[in-house]
Amino acid sequence: MIIAPAEPHDVTKLLAFRENAAAWLRNLGSDQWSRPYPADKLLATIEAGTVFMLRDGHTTAATITLTPDAEDGLWTDEELAEPSMFVNKLTVDRDYAGQNLGGRLLDWASDRAHRAGAKWIRLDAWTTNEGLQRYYLGQGFTHVRTVHEGSAVNGGPRVSGWLAQRAARLEDHGFTDRTPPPERLWFAA
Repeated sequence: MIIAPAEPHDVTKLLAFRENAAAWLRNLGSDQWSRPYPADKLLATIEAGTVFMLRDGHTTAATITLTPDAEDGLWTDEELAEPSMFVNKLTVDRDYAGQNLGGRLLDWASDRAHRAGAKWIRLDAWTTNEGLQRYYLGQGFTHVRTVHEGSAVNGGPRVSGWLAQRAARLEDHGFTDRTPPPERLWFAA
């Protein structure tokens, strides 16, 4: 399988991934990703070069967003002073479930973050999705804390504030990597 940057025409596929994942989660009793995601915001992340697609021939098997930018209100100033990259929107097509593609994408993200000079890969997960939290713990992440308040949409409580991190390191993810070399992170000492 090949991992490559997403392209603007991938917006439709990415929105469908999110809708399918939301339906699957709803069947599990979770309201995660129940709000529609704005296509223009997704396009902006693609154009910023932070969205990546895992392709199996002409089929997209999964996607991951990896960015040096933290979501507002989650991480402390001390944590933000550490070189880190942030994982978002990791989604595996249900036809590819059970093949550890998510774990391998997290390994790819760790490898890319390490090559960029990051100490950590960090993420936030849905606060009520304990199955997802256990998944990330099983992938070597450590729970940092859960943020319930902050810059939540519509002024309500934060729904994706379960914070976790793991050390960024060289990893053998097994994908053919067609992404450009990552830009080095620069932090004041």
